[in-house]
Amino acid sequence: MEAKTFQQSEVTSQSSSSRIGAASLPFPPSEGKVDWDAPPPSKWLWSAFLGPELSQRPPSGPPLSQDSRLPVSCPSPLPAPGACGSGKMADGGGLGEAASAAAAPPAPTPGPSPSLGWRERLRAGLAGTGPSLWFVAGLGLLYALRVPLRLCENLAAVTVFLNSLTPKFYVALTGTSSLISGLIFIFEWWYFHKHGTSFIEQVSVSHLRPLMGATESSISEPGSPSSNRESETSRQNLSECKVWRNPLNLFRGAEYRRYTWVTGKEPLTYYDMNLSAQDHQTFFTCDTDFLRPSDTVMQKAWRERNPPARIKAAYQALELNNDCATAYVLLAEEEATTIVDAERLFKQALKAGETIYRRSQQCQHQSPQHEAQLRRDTNVLVYIKRRLAMCARKLGRIREAVKIMRDLMKEFPPLTMLNIHENLLESLLELQAYADVQAVLAKYDDISLPKSAAICYTAALLKTRTVSDKFSPETASRRGLSTAEINAVEAIHRAVEFNPHVPKYLLEMKSLILPPEHILKRGDSEAIAYAFFHLQHWKRIEGALNLLQCTWEGTFRMIPYPLEKGHLFYPYPSCTETADRELLPTFHHVSVYPKKELPFFIHFTAGLCSSTAMIALLTHQFPEIMGVFAKAVR
Repeated sequence: MEAKTFQQSEVTSQSSSSRIGAASLPFPPSEGKVDWDAPPPSKWLWSAFLGPELSQRPPSGPPLSQDSRLPVSCPSPLPAPGACGSGKMADGGGLGEAASAAAAPPAPTPGPSPSLGWRERLRAGLAGTGPSLWFVAGLGLLYALRVPLRLCENLAAVTVFLNSLTPKFYVALTGTSSLISGLIFIFEWWYFHKHGTSFIEQVSVSHLRPLMGATESSISEPGSPSSNRESETSRQNLSECKVWRNPLNLFRGAEYRRYTWVTGKEPLTYYDMNLSAQDHQTFFTCDTDFLRPSDTVMQKAWRERNPPARIKAAYQALELNNDCATAYVLLAEEEATTIVDAERLFKQALKAGETIYRRSQQCQHQSPQHEAQLRRDTNVLVYIKRRLAMCARKLGRIREAVKIMRDLMKEFPPLTMLNIHENLLESLLELQAYADVQAVLAKYDDISLPKSAAICYTAALLKTRTVSDKFSPETASRRGLSTAEINAVEAIHRAVEFNPHVPKYLLEMKSLILPPEHILKRGDSEAIAYAFFHLQHWKRIEGALNLLQCTWEGTFRMIPYPLEKGHLFYPYPSCTETADRELLPTFHHVSVYPKKELPFFIHFTAGLCSSTAMIALLTHQFPEIMGVFAKAVR
């Protein structure tokens, strides 16, 4: 499946051959682009690159939230798994489509509509003034029935009743109003922090607006410019909300389940596990499973929701065929309680998988069914070898893990959508083989390939490593930044623009949790997955976290409106909050960017609650004065 990437072609300064012309940029270079050919910035200019520790200029970026000090995004409805990606692993082949879609010229504006007749114009005018006509008609009817309804006598009786009320009634009235508005305020606050929107506004838009006749005016013509913009925005949101398989996902039995045993909390959400089930059915099954009874049993096992039922089905498949590789994979993933047990089962799966793979290679040209079976057996073999490499990495045999990953990338180069290079980057960083890390980045940190937090932040880490041990905020403020320091700061800004949630976890300003099995690029889930494995590599380099802390907030000065315009990437997607809430457990406080303003009704209910409570208190303490005031108001 082609990957719908949301990343914009970047402007890099590594070599003149990697630069792109202004015609291929989604926006002209004059709109805030960095001039890479200009001389090093002067002392007044470099302060725009730095954070508050190095720059005394007030930030012009968006306000920061209390949780993440990152601006927080407005939610958008999460597309169905079939629409925004079912969580299946995808390659980077869709970047060209995304880039061509971004650079395509806008659709032509339709011409003016033909003139309408006087009846159509009258009908349209009456439809637009419907509520006003009903209001005027109601007033006229009330005036005509004023005598039969005895409105004057009833109004006088109401006045006498109000004059006879005691201050205790007003205390009870204002106290009750304060209590009700306070409850509404608490509910609105909770609903906003849980769902990112106001409940009253949502109900008003979805239920009251159609009743007031706003449906006709809100519907645009199919060929109108507004309709074209809405369709383009919806297509962009679908690609931005694509969910990716976490290349460093943990083992369910040996890691996720042990966490549940210790804490009593579930680290995986149902949505995340459902996407994993779809992945397993896609990569471990094919149309020829009915030819082998063991594969038929495993096809049912991958669809089971209950883990004990899946494990039982795996044992049934092994009873039918002792060389069923997918059965060993399931047992290694879900039944093994330690990494050693998982590695033992994966080695058995590898032995069976290689036998089946060689057999499929010999029959691949006989029919399309045999070709599909070969693709399935290839997926199984690659998955097993990759998990064996991850087992070796977790057990401390890092060089063995690196060798397995390199062999996989050479033997199966078309399977780049598995992102094995991210596993390789993490292992090479553990070996402190920074030259090899730079070689991997030179191949995958390319303008035509999809980016990730691992690629952007690893590139920033390598550039930071050359200057971090001698970097000092006081010294930099006096003499300015050197060329190497500017390159390091620009790399940090590039990484923060791609995923602004990562620095909070690297600087340990926000607690980490176990990463999910699927991530949303540029979202909080990707930030957790990156920081969970790479925090130790940043700590190992002296001064790297200090330089990150001093400069990462300077990114927001270059992108004051991240949802409208980006600097090196596309504008930040507005759907990350909703998707991350589906992928991350409920006990984790999701980091949201950019920060959203509180809805109007939260301010309104808070003010109403405070004012009515104050009136109730004053009426209780000074009943005579408040009584005189109430009579004067009437």
